[in-house]
Amino acid sequence: MTISADWAPFTGGSRIILAVVLLLITGALVFFGTQLHHPLVAAKPGKFLIACIIVTWFLSVVAFFVAFGAYLLALEAQVGSISGPTNHITPFTMLFGLISFFIIFFLTAPSLTKAIHPGQFWVAVGSAMVGTIAAPMIFEFPFDLIVLWHTHPPTPGALYTLLFFLPLFAVEILSFAMLTFSPNMKLSNTTLYLLAGLFFLFAIWMAFGFGYPSTPLFFAFNVSSKLVAFAVTVSLFLPQRKAAAQNLEQGGQ
Repeated sequence: MTISADWAPFTGGSRIILAVVLLLITGALVFFGTQLHHPLVAAKPGKFLIACIIVTWFLSVVAFFVAFGAYLLALEAQVGSISGPTNHITPFTMLFGLISFFIIFFLTAPSLTKAIHPGQFWVAVGSAMVGTIAAPMIFEFPFDLIVLWHTHPPTPGALYTLLFFLPLFAVEILSFAMLTFSPNMKLSNTTLYLLAGLFFLFAIWMAFGFGYPSTPLFFAFNVSSKLVAFAVTVSLFLPQRKAAAQNLEQGGQ
């Protein structure tokens, strides 16, 4: 058996309702962006909490792969041999991740004209790592919430859907939590505007049914929204030039 899609497209009233909800989220993010005049800095967790987050993240990744294996075994037992659709998205995800890693590193590393202290170097590497881990999850988290009940799980559907998605949600949320490890991470209105752009793309995609990227149109929606998700993460590490200029002006007075 060949599975033609990983999730069923949306049709009828549900498609319209979800498109409207996504547009409302877009508007809310734009509004909050206009109200955010100064970047927000998250408190860096202590060493114990950092260790707990990392360990829990690794355990969640392992749990997801175990759940995914059980999901496939149950599906094969019920429908026979299966093969998924061709995946043309992963190469783009990997490329965006590689580019994001180097952009975040150079945004957070000291200037190349200055001597780089080993501690600063590793802070920049750590910032690039947590940013690269979180970037695809910024796409995946709202995406998974959208397609949660539109996949083709084995029977009983609700049980296997939760078995698959719950550890995945844990991985995604913990990936966001790891962003707080970086002292360079700041939430600015630029981030909110880009996030609004992501939800706007989701809304337009939903208006066309939010189908699997097996057609040029859905492929374009998937790749472009994933690119915006990586841009959202990069924006968390942008230097705040206006704030720095204001501090210099105040210091000179």
